[in-house]
Amino acid sequence: MLLYRRLLQLVKPYWIKLALAMLFMVFVSLLTATQALLVKPAMDGVFFKKEGIPPVIKNLIVKLHLGDLLLKPEMEMLILLPLAIILLFLLKGAFDYGQAYLMNYVGLRVVADIRQRLYDHLQTLSLSFFTRTSTGILISRITNDVNLVQGSVSNAITGLIKDAVTILGLTAVVFYRDWKLGLIAFIVFPVAIIPIKEFGKRLRKFSRKGLQRMGSLTAFLHETITGNRIVKAFNMEEYEKRRFAEENERYFRIFLKRVKIRALSHPLMELLGGIGIAVIIWVGGYSVVRGEVTPGTFFSFMTALLMLYAPVRNLNKVNLEVQEGLAAAARIFELLDTEAEIQEDRHAIPLLPFSREIEFKEVTFKYDSAPVLKSISLHVKAGETLAIVGMSGAGKTSLINLLPRFYDVDKGQILIDGIDIRKVTLKSLRDQIALVTQQTILFNDTVRNNIAYGSLHRSDQEILEAAIAAHAHSFIQKFPQGYDTLIGEGGVKLSGGERQRIAIARAFLKNAPILILDEATSSLDSDSEAEVQKAMDVLMKGRTVFVIAHRLSTIRKAHRIIVLANGEITEQGTHEELMERNGEYRRLYDLQFKDDGMRVWKSAKVKKIY
Repeated sequence: MLLYRRLLQLVKPYWIKLALAMLFMVFVSLLTATQALLVKPAMDGVFFKKEGIPPVIKNLIVKLHLGDLLLKPEMEMLILLPLAIILLFLLKGAFDYGQAYLMNYVGLRVVADIRQRLYDHLQTLSLSFFTRTSTGILISRITNDVNLVQGSVSNAITGLIKDAVTILGLTAVVFYRDWKLGLIAFIVFPVAIIPIKEFGKRLRKFSRKGLQRMGSLTAFLHETITGNRIVKAFNMEEYEKRRFAEENERYFRIFLKRVKIRALSHPLMELLGGIGIAVIIWVGGYSVVRGEVTPGTFFSFMTALLMLYAPVRNLNKVNLEVQEGLAAAARIFELLDTEAEIQEDRHAIPLLPFSREIEFKEVTFKYDSAPVLKSISLHVKAGETLAIVGMSGAGKTSLINLLPRFYDVDKGQILIDGIDIRKVTLKSLRDQIALVTQQTILFNDTVRNNIAYGSLHRSDQEILEAAIAAHAHSFIQKFPQGYDTLIGEGGVKLSGGERQRIAIARAFLKNAPILILDEATSSLDSDSEAEVQKAMDVLMKGRTVFVIAHRLSTIRKAHRIIVLANGEITEQGTHEELMERNGEYRRLYDLQFKDDGMRVWKSAKVKKIY
């Protein structure tokens, strides 16, 4: 019931359109019942010649001076009945169009609202949520799951109201024509409720499994399509084909079970309906033979009964759609109910412009159970460049991810100018931090919009100046459309060095006082690295900088270097001080220098050969 209530809450803003649609549905249902009523005067008044025009209509004809229409009873009905039927179907069609349009409008609007709410909510969730949740699964929730809810909202509400009112109207006709036959007929209908309920439960179960399997399939597609270069490089096409075939087959089997339930429900309802109709024909026909009822009364009764079967059968179909929609809604609300791990304090204040120092005070942090950082204490003065080095897994990136509150500390505090960053608004905190990472994130948009991302209010002149400062203007102006050139998904049309310089230009434009550089040159060749390093040297001037560097030669000019090992600071000092200590930093530096020297020697040897 909670799911129903939550879905109805989504419909509430559109209650006027919904109420109007319901009114139209009532008219459609009543007009459907009227069709059954017209069978008796048609049969008795035209074909069996037992009745003429009802007295009320005759009086109306006389008052309107249309006496010419008062012919033989059968001719009177033959003239007026076709006109009544045309008018009936015209009104029914108009009301049916109105309710269909309004209900589909409400359904589509609700689905659009759900999709927007889902996306808006995703933007509020913490980074940790995205690290443990597949992108493909999230895409599946926003597309497949939401589309199923549309059927539950629009089709289900339409069907439930229209079919329910139609059933009531036709039931009234049935009992009006012959209440004894009506009682016999309605023995069968309660029996039909049992399979409707059972089929609904089973379909909901398999719908939920199907949606989970579709999420896995979407996740697989996302991974293999975005990673297609690696698939081809390692000749893994056949392997990926087999993996997809397995996932596809699993989804097929689940979906086939849904199809079986839907396919079985229809013939079973047909069988129950056929049994009921057969009994009524025998009993009613016997009454006609004995002269207890007129043929018109019996055929009117049978027409209403046959018309009654369709909405009852439709209720089964509607119930199946509702159950599928509820399975999808449960998954959607599960995502909407997921709370962000990074919560803004109710009394958070804006962070004033950074001016003095950043302090890590006894900071401990863990992802699962094992601590990644252990009691880190660190002071960084405004304008200082702090380099962070260490082996892979030492906690370098984890440390700097705490500063913009991508994650929160488990113990301790991070203070900016003496204020705990958990006490300030997230926007004011992140406005003062610029980020350039090894994995450059660019969007399938123009060069201009990628540079201005996060600073969309900036002028073209400011964007140009940022690009020049980042040593990016020279290659941008060579593009056919210059700054209006689309760079493709993830910046695929650019080289690694060009992507990094676009990211640096973005940081220039943001002009934040705190700068984080997370191995921004580690994946570049020597020439690209030199260009990017020039841009970063300009970017770092006058800012407080946190640098994670894979190549230690790039941080020799840092004001201070800290060495992380097993989540702890084992050494800190300038490059020269750390080299003299012959500790972990010296070991890392010598190891890297040896590897770099070997690479240079091999490169020189290859050049000499050629």
